[in-house]
Amino acid sequence: MKRHLTMSSLLWSGLALALALPLAAAETKAPAAQAKKSQLPPLIDRDKFFGNPEIAAAQLSPDGKWIAFLKPYKETRNIWVKKVGEPYAKGHLITADPKRPIPAFFWSRDGKQILFVQDKDGDENFNVYAVDPAAPAAPGKDVPEARNLTAAKGARAMIYAVPKADPDTIYVGLNDRDAAWHDVYKVKISTGERTLLRKNTERIAGWMFDKQANLRLALRTTEKGDTEILRVDPEGFTKVYECSVFESAAPVNFHKDGKRVYLETNKGARDLTELVLFDPATGQEAKLESDPKGRVDFGSAIFSDLTDDLIATVYQDDRTRIYWKDKAWEADYKLIQKKLPGGEIGLASMTADEQLVMVTSYSDRDPGSRYLFDRRTKKLSLEYVSREDLPRQHMVAMQPIRYKSSDGLEIPAYLSLPKGVPAKSLPLVVVPHGGPWARDGWGFNSLAQFLANRGYAVLQPNFRGSTGYGKKFLNAGNKQWGDLMQDDITWGVKHLVAKGIVDPKRVGIMGGSYGGYATLAGVTFTPDLYAAAVSIVGPSNLLTLLETIPPYWEAGRIIFHERMGNPNTPEGKKQLERQSPLNSAAKIHTPLMVIQGANDPRVKKAESDQIVIALRDRGFPVEYLCAPDEGHGFARPVNNQAMFAAAETFLAKYLKARHQEGGKPDVMKRLPEITVDPKTVVLAKKADAASVSVPKPVAKPTAGTFTYAGTMAMGPRSMAISMVRTVKEEGGTWVVTDTAKLPGGEAVDTTTMAKDTLAPLKRQVKQGPVVIEMAFDGGKATGTMAMGGNAKPFSIDLGGGIYADGSGAEDALACLPLAEGYAVTFRNVDLQRQKVQLKQAKVLGQEELKVPAGTFKAWKVELTSAEGDPGTTTLWVDTASRKVLKTVATGPQMGGAVVTVELQN
Repeated sequence: MKRHLTMSSLLWSGLALALALPLAAAETKAPAAQAKKSQLPPLIDRDKFFGNPEIAAAQLSPDGKWIAFLKPYKETRNIWVKKVGEPYAKGHLITADPKRPIPAFFWSRDGKQILFVQDKDGDENFNVYAVDPAAPAAPGKDVPEARNLTAAKGARAMIYAVPKADPDTIYVGLNDRDAAWHDVYKVKISTGERTLLRKNTERIAGWMFDKQANLRLALRTTEKGDTEILRVDPEGFTKVYECSVFESAAPVNFHKDGKRVYLETNKGARDLTELVLFDPATGQEAKLESDPKGRVDFGSAIFSDLTDDLIATVYQDDRTRIYWKDKAWEADYKLIQKKLPGGEIGLASMTADEQLVMVTSYSDRDPGSRYLFDRRTKKLSLEYVSREDLPRQHMVAMQPIRYKSSDGLEIPAYLSLPKGVPAKSLPLVVVPHGGPWARDGWGFNSLAQFLANRGYAVLQPNFRGSTGYGKKFLNAGNKQWGDLMQDDITWGVKHLVAKGIVDPKRVGIMGGSYGGYATLAGVTFTPDLYAAAVSIVGPSNLLTLLETIPPYWEAGRIIFHERMGNPNTPEGKKQLERQSPLNSAAKIHTPLMVIQGANDPRVKKAESDQIVIALRDRGFPVEYLCAPDEGHGFARPVNNQAMFAAAETFLAKYLKARHQEGGKPDVMKRLPEITVDPKTVVLAKKADAASVSVPKPVAKPTAGTFTYAGTMAMGPRSMAISMVRTVKEEGGTWVVTDTAKLPGGEAVDTTTMAKDTLAPLKRQVKQGPVVIEMAFDGGKATGTMAMGGNAKPFSIDLGGGIYADGSGAEDALACLPLAEGYAVTFRNVDLQRQKVQLKQAKVLGQEELKVPAGTFKAWKVELTSAEGDPGTTTLWVDTASRKVLKTVATGPQMGGAVVTVELQN
């Protein structure tokens, strides 16, 4: 049985998971309690909240003979396997990563392999690995060899389907050809053989297979941000459903009839998302269900893998509600509830015949336990207790509350109050969730319980823009970052102060991702409200945030512009500048701690660096932690524990609350290693665009037709590529045309340059359905970008002359006064981001170079971003003829691939 959750993209909610992950912590004695604090429960070691659990995430094998689970190995979560019925202490290790915890794993359909995903130091470039749990340890290792099924370097794999009809197969998406879009591959698990099924040249953001492992549907985001559901036909795509950028629709699962599909949608007059049955062949739609209480969106559906029937629907209100469609499953569920009263019951993994089920039970005060339930005998047996040494009797209730915001909108939230003291004049920590298009829910929250144990009240507001409460509530957050969305948080504090629960002089705020932004916005736009703040991977400048979103979020770029603000319009840019905490940093007078992962692909390190610099330069104290081996939130136990140790001490200092002193030796050793002295923080130097002039060439291009050939290498894979370059003088101009044969098809790029200055005058790019026409005139680049005949105009202010852009770029560079130590900065146009970018060319020296066209004396020229962006192109230019002999290029836009071409004639 599967749980099918919504396919909506919660782009920045990653840190909510990171904050709840069970990671390693310290073991020390609590300080002496003051008189009022003596009524609080004992100070619980933070290790019991955030340390590695002894056992976690147990999953049954399809045949019911084995259980795979996570357990620490050298203080890092790895995968272990044991027989059903054996104690967990008898499990044997099958992965042995000493540094990076395994974030997720699952059994293959036939139970012969365990598949897991892994990235490197938080860069989110996940690959999919397979390991045979029955295989012997590899030579010289403690575990069997894990095979990388996707082997993508600098790219992100996405799992689309693990079909029942073909148990040795997994369908994945890879963006190693084009960083913005994922191609679809069929991968044979046992051998790693990979077959390309569909090249993604149509801006497809998601793919869906049917029960027979046929690729049936695709999701596309249009250039307006609308959602299209496409039927995948042999000859192409047929649009069968669409909704606007401010609506949502997504397929959930195929019906057992193989024709219709379960679809969740709020298209049209609907406010709450509902579940419908949709026929892609006829376009007919039949409503199945919406929230019977009319309060929240449709949440998720549970299906039987055995029968393909819909078993239950799930809604996340103040607490979870389940509506059963299958009487046998409902009876078993109610029996389990009777045996485990008071908590939430979840169905986890189960055997292929659905007779042996792993059951979870948890509550707001209990992180949970796992049980095995035999549906034949109705026997329920305990497998293990999560965080068994965490004293449940000292945990607190998570109370759903409601309050009105500044404009009267009702805001749902959760409030956790400390035990043992009256709910009066308490210190408060507000914890806004990430996303922001996500929500907090009821259940055990490690951070909330940790803070409550220290004596804080904890407020978790589901501010406007949060998901699950209907389309109107979600859209009420459009373009409201730092404005009404922030008011929703502010008025939550005011509500608790007015009720006498909270001391207005002891209010703190702590959040990650969007919650980190809300933290910075809180101390910037309401500087008198907070006495302490901790921003974790929080963006400080919304313009630079939008400029640096990962390439694989390209489908959602226009949605960001619609929901956040469009930086390409004067009014949008002005709005985003106003809402950026960095631009109002002078208003901050709240003590601030900033926490960052150096490899974060979502919120770049510069977002934290620049707010730290802004405060430091005005002489305001700021504390800074930055882990060199983390990304969007800390996953390594030692880093995570060091972060919470620092944050706990910081909050206690300014909010006058208790805290735990010290910690385990490895944590206390790590903390100073990731603590950054604000005096040492510098941003990568960027060239001053206003001072950049247009270089002057000293030579002319060499006319003729030149053939280049080489490879595009991605990890162990290498593909042949070729290009023909034609350079000719035409009508008082130079026209350079590059015709390249690439793995993705043929691409033609033609640039017309002024005869004497080699400045580009116009450019045309054709690749598949994409056609770009651009002209340079009067300090602007204007043109159209078309896909399939739908042309969209654009206009880019240049701020000066452009040089070495388009297909004539290399020839224009070759004509500069190249010499030892020569360097020059010039402008290019970044078509993807619709803005000017600065490049720097630098001569590294002179070399003798052998290529198929012969042996030459060549200048070696390195081309990089003058703005600190990644990627490098190296050219070798013949010193005599100025012909380009060889090019080696790499960069994130190529998914980490290295492209090498050499002159053939």
